[in-house]
Formats: sequence, C-alpha cells, structure tokens
Amino acid sequence: MKKGCLISIIIVGFIAIVVLGMVMWGTKVYNGMVTMNEGVTSQWGNVETQYQRRSDLIPNFVNTVKGAANFEQTTLTQVIEARAKATSVNIDPTKLTPETMQQFQQAQGQVSSALGRLMVVMEQYPELKATQNFRDLQTELEGTENRISVERRKFNEVALLYNTYIKRFPQNMIAGMFSFAAKPYFEATAGAEKAPEVKF
Repeated sequence: MKKGCLISIIIVGFIAIVVLGMVMWGTKVYNGMVTMNEGVTSQWGNVETQYQRRSDLIPNFVNTVKGAANFEQTTLTQVIEARAKATSVNIDPTKLTPETMQQFQQAQGQVSSALGRLMVVMEQYPELKATQNFRDLQTELEGTENRISVERRKFNEVALLYNTYIKRFPQNMIAGMFSFAAKPYFEATAGAEKAPEVKF
C-alpha cells in the first residue's frame, strides 16, 4: 500500500470520526432541548390546572355570597365577568410568547383583583362570614391562590433552565436551526412591589 493512500485513509477516517462526533453531539443537544421544552409545556399545564381549579370554585363562592341579603350586586358581577374573560383566554403552551403570556396574566389578574374586592366588601357581612359553607369556600380559594403562586414559580424555574440552555454557545446554533425559542416568564403584578399602607 502506498504511503499517500494510507494518509488519505487516515484523513477520511479522522473526518468520519469528527462528523460522527458532531452528529452525536447535535443529537444529544437537540434531544436535551426537546426534553426541556416538554418540561416547560408540562409545567404550564400545572399552572393552568390551578387557575382552572380557582375558576371552578368561583361559581360556588358567588352563589354562596348571593345568599346574603342586600349584597352588592356589582361586585359579584365583576367577579363573574372577570372569570368569564379569564376562561376565554386559551394559550397553546408550545407557542408561548411575551404577548400571549401578558394577555393571560392580565386576564387572571383581573380575576384576582375582583376576588380581592369581593373579600373586602364581605367584611361588612359578618353573618355571611359565619356560615360554614362560606368559610370552606374561602379556605379553598386561599389555598388555590397559594398553589397558583407555587406553580407559577416552578414554571419560571423550568423556563429559566430551558432559556439558559438554548441561549448558550454552541447550543444556540442548534436552537436556531430547529426554531427553539425562549419562553416568557410570569411577572409580578403591577404595583406588587409597593407594600400596602397600614393605618391604625
């Protein structure tokens, strides 16, 4: 065998090993992105489940409150309308964008705000607060708000891991080739950074 032929075989073999290594690395990176993306989608489902739980509790809560004599109808109407608007906002978790996330957050924020106003108004109705059904529903709603907060935080953590991974070099090249886009985060409600003023 000639020396030139042997060198050609070695070069071709080396190139084949390098190409195979790159393909294996690219496959690993791609599969990692798919797994992380699915993790974000799954966590989004957990967030939606808790918002749905809250949405399902609202009609029972409103009906319980309606039983109170002379209760402010406009407050109940605001809660019902906010719930209807929030349940109409459906987002495909595979197509999350900052705009769709903001739309979702605004709709859910209106529900939280309307429920908050309802709780404040209910302070004027001690006979309502004394009923067991009302207390049970109030406890369920408060627990659900806590669950929502936990799932939103978990979503942000999973999205952070995914976003960091796809933005790092050299993974960003694979992400760009296969259209893996960064996921938006849940943001704090506007004005949440200000502590409420307490007056005695």
